[in-house]
Amino acid sequence: MPGPIVGVLALQGGFEAHLRAFGELGAQTCEVRTAAELAGVDALVMPGGESTTMLKLIEAESLWEPLRAFGATKPIFATCAGAILLAREVLPAAQASLRLVDITIERNAYGRQVHSMVAQVDYDGQPASLEAVFIRAPIIRRVGEGVNVLSTHQGDPVLVAAGQHLIATFHPELTAERTVQRRFLASLS
Repeated sequence: MPGPIVGVLALQGGFEAHLRAFGELGAQTCEVRTAAELAGVDALVMPGGESTTMLKLIEAESLWEPLRAFGATKPIFATCAGAILLAREVLPAAQASLRLVDITIERNAYGRQVHSMVAQVDYDGQPASLEAVFIRAPIIRRVGEGVNVLSTHQGDPVLVAAGQHLIATFHPELTAERTVQRRFLASLS
């Protein structure tokens, strides 16, 4: 019996790396660009990229309501810009989002592209146990009720779970480590 199909939102950003990472773990994957393609998957990955560009493309493809409806019943794994799109509140200037996860997130909080970094972050209570790639990354400034912090960097949440959703402010798809992807796949069982 085949496992769940993991779709990767392929409008903009680093979707190919997510397809590759989940494929390495034997997951069935496909690119998602339309509401019809979204309807055919069991879980969705919202990749990093540029959140304002992604917003425009989501609007152009009439994906706002399909994504909200999907996220109300099915799991989403969001990284970086995808995390911004799932957040209830976006700083410093408010912008549209799907508002599916009760977090406040600050865009580009570590600084400009030159401030991008690779760091060892705490994971599941283990200090510096997970490699994380931060590229113009956001910072989660507030977690709401029902949001569990799984990983931190310098005291800030960088990986959180909220119900069926998993949110990372970093790019786990850009390392050889597949801990985060395995966690997401395990939640689909």
